[in-house]
Amino acid sequence: MTVIELVEAAALALERGGVSFGHGTSNAFDEAAWLVLWKLGLPLHELDEVSGNDVPAAQVNAVQELVAQRVSTRQPAAYLTKEAWLQGVPFYVDERCIVPRSFIAELLADGGIDAWLGDHTKRVLDLCTGNGSLAVLAAMSWPEVTVDGADISRDALDVAHINVQKHGLQDYVHLLQSDGLASVRGPYDLILCNPPYVNARSMSALPAEYRAEPELALAGGEDGMDFIRTLLRDAPAHMTPHAVLVLEIGNERENFEKAFPSLEAVWLETSAGEDQVLLVTREALLAS
Repeated sequence: MTVIELVEAAALALERGGVSFGHGTSNAFDEAAWLVLWKLGLPLHELDEVSGNDVPAAQVNAVQELVAQRVSTRQPAAYLTKEAWLQGVPFYVDERCIVPRSFIAELLADGGIDAWLGDHTKRVLDLCTGNGSLAVLAAMSWPEVTVDGADISRDALDVAHINVQKHGLQDYVHLLQSDGLASVRGPYDLILCNPPYVNARSMSALPAEYRAEPELALAGGEDGMDFIRTLLRDAPAHMTPHAVLVLEIGNERENFEKAFPSLEAVWLETSAGEDQVLLVTREALLAS
């Protein structure tokens, strides 16, 4: 069996198994390619180059066992491989934290928020840092800044520590345990936040793959805005005069605008459109 034949067989098994995607891939073929190439120890982005390679029977069996595990456990593939990628950067991940997939990562990579930053931007907070991926990407994007990564979960911070060390950024990224903004050090020139925002109705309908993640990192209360209400209320006290807050809210724009009807926000364009991530200034927060 060749690599591509193994990928195609794995994709068929995932489709028949009825698994759900969204933790790094959006379809059966891409997820099958990820699992196959990872298990074979081949570069994840070089399927075309290795597609015709023959795979020994023992390795075929190992791949089939991994795919069967994905189907039977409904664990996100990232939990099985212990690795997730954002903007081409690898991160360690396990069941102690949410699988990183923030659209804020795109904005860090392509300069999508640079127009609101400047020489004054020295201190950055990644709130709800999870496995630390956005904190790491921020430090990579702006070598002149220092970044605090804060999370309420000690387990998630332990994973974040692995990633800070993995990328050699321990002098630039500092991890803090904090319930929201309660124990952060501020004031900050930029706050990044991908908080729990899934509303109660959506939480009850989530596929098993999402239920495998820590509920604390997903559930945002009845309308998804519980954490965000406290954040927007408290944020100005932790921001410098020209600071901005970049906030991801997923598919909750309607609930967000209902909860904060007078808040002047800038909606930022990502690959998912212009309703997933927003930016607000300190001035706008104080005025709302």
